Amino acid sequence: MKVKFLATTGIIAALYIAVTMLVAPFGFTEIQFRVSEMFNHLVAFNPRYMLGVILGVFIANLFSPLGLYDLVFGVGHSIITLTIFILICKFVKNTIIRMIINSFLFTCTMFIIAFELNLALELPFLWTWFTCAVGEFVVLAVGVPIFHLLNKRLNFKDLI
Repeated sequence: MKVKFLATTGIIAALYIAVTMLVAPFGFTEIQFRVSEMFNHLVAFNPRYMLGVILGVFIANLFSPLGLYDLVFGVGHSIITLTIFILICKFVKNTIIRMIINSFLFTCTMFIIAFELNLALELPFLWTWFTCAVGEFVVLAVGVPIFHLLNKRLNFKDLI
């Protein structure tokens, strides 16, 4: 692996962790308002960002009050959804459209997190899916214009 790839992956993971810890009370239970989920949009620019995001999710979830549940389901959710997203990106070239698709895809797959919370905390599945999905959608929808503007300055496709 190239040093540039390793450094960028480490920076993405560190940023994900730092932002997650900033809003920790709103990122781990039935109200999933994890602002760091915006970093999922990086994969719309280059699939190689997936490793940094997954690493960030894994390390951030080490601090979760749900313990092993969050490591399995949270990381699994990110791996599954980003893999599906990368496959979709083969057919969609426009990055704004990709980020919009990513927002809806992550919103829909929040049933995985709802299932985790149902198992771990015995929260009602449908209500938890709804609350988690709303939080995820808001964060990712806000992230679309932010990452679009950041990309104009940083050119994410070539950064990694």
